[in-house]
Amino acid sequence: MNNSLSDHRTKRFLIQDAIFRNATRLFAFIVLALLLGIILSLVIGSMPSIKAYGFSFLTSDSWNPVTEKFGALVPITGTIATSLIALLIGVPISFGIALFLTELSPNWLKRPLGIAIELLAGIPSIIYGMWGLFVFAPLFADHVQPWLIDTLGPLPVIGFLFQGIPMGIGMLTAGLILAIMVIPFIASVMRDVFEIVPPLLKESAYGLGATTWEVVRYVVLPYTKIGVVGSIMLGLGRALGETMAVTFVIGNAHQLSNSLMMPGNSISSALANEFTEADGVLYTSSLIELGLILFFITFVVLSISKLLLLQLSKQEGKKG
Repeated sequence: MNNSLSDHRTKRFLIQDAIFRNATRLFAFIVLALLLGIILSLVIGSMPSIKAYGFSFLTSDSWNPVTEKFGALVPITGTIATSLIALLIGVPISFGIALFLTELSPNWLKRPLGIAIELLAGIPSIIYGMWGLFVFAPLFADHVQPWLIDTLGPLPVIGFLFQGIPMGIGMLTAGLILAIMVIPFIASVMRDVFEIVPPLLKESAYGLGATTWEVVRYVVLPYTKIGVVGSIMLGLGRALGETMAVTFVIGNAHQLSNSLMMPGNSISSALANEFTEADGVLYTSSLIELGLILFFITFVVLSISKLLLLQLSKQEGKKG
């Protein structure tokens, strides 16, 4: 009797285990199928544009729906430039926030600041865009841009980046808004990875006379470098794909300019502004190809981050 009951339970557990394994395998294949479906649909939709313009689509700065002359250079440049500005500003600030919360902040202040960061991460992007257009851009045009133009504009190497008219909106404004948007994400991840450092390691360093910066540099960062790189890549992915906030403040102008003060365009803002009004096969296909290019840029960024993380892991293994 006991043996038959045990056999029955074993068969039931084996059946449940098989169902569980097959269900999880199905879910994994669904994700792959969705990814392949998205890529396939983008490639098929882009074929008329690819056949018509070829590689010149990537190098042309023209965008004229009337004459059906399209090029992706301006949106690609705007996407990369605004994302780099966001990282150059956002990463140091996020690092400082995470460092303060984990190493320097008094206990009574950690929780309110942590909640504030999480609230910033939850604000919809369109709110950032509206705030950037109606509040930040006028203040930026009146008080910051004139100073940047007068102070940095005459410099020999980087001066061309800060020349132009203080309009408030433009590439630099879009980059600053993106920086504000990615800071909560990067800071939250950095804070979490900094907190997993064993207290014993830090206490030992402090016991040997190390300063707070030395503890961070020689203990915290080496222990959490993979997580730090992951947080930066998360912020970069957020900046590359942001649509509404950038659409509000970038200026939406299909013109290539050396100055960050001038209006520009990004891939996501071009899609948001023009896809509903696209008329004609080439116009629609060109916009779909922009989406394919954005997908490719994101894929390259994620691939580079994965390779970097693998390289860091290998170095840790060699050190061990």
